[in-house]
Amino acid sequence: MKAADLQQLEADYRALIDSQMTLLLATRAENGDAEISYAPYLYLENSFYVYVSELARHTGNMLREQQASVMFIQPENEAANLFARRRLVFNCRVVAIAKDDSRHSPVLDRMHDRFGEVVGVLRSLPDFHLLELTPLQGQYVAGFGKAFGIDIASGALLPSR
Repeated sequence: MKAADLQQLEADYRALIDSQMTLLLATRAENGDAEISYAPYLYLENSFYVYVSELARHTGNMLREQQASVMFIQPENEAANLFARRRLVFNCRVVAIAKDDSRHSPVLDRMHDRFGEVVGVLRSLPDFHLLELTPLQGQYVAGFGKAFGIDIASGALLPSR
């Protein structure tokens, strides 16, 4: 594949992240079952930040397992073929950001800018946790026969194995 084509595909997967305000979350329950959910997110310095309640099962799963997978997928109405929707998946390490951590308030301030006053309300609730999801491994599928790994450090696409 030509370098220009790879650069366009890299731009496409970055646009997929930027075009959405929520991400899909896959977590593992205590009994080992897979669970799927979603959360609004902020993408900052190569990590995804979510502000989630202890009442949501995914929060306990992520706090306990310290891992999750996130997915971004092309909307159905934009796909030429529903069997080949563009999608991006990252396996992530999860770290809870304590309220006394110097990153906590600035990240929530940025979330407030992105999502509005609801973040101000959520900040007052004691059951919410700010979690940082840092990609360790990624894959971008751009269509039939177009699957690529992602070099996490550079964001470059790699031939799929």
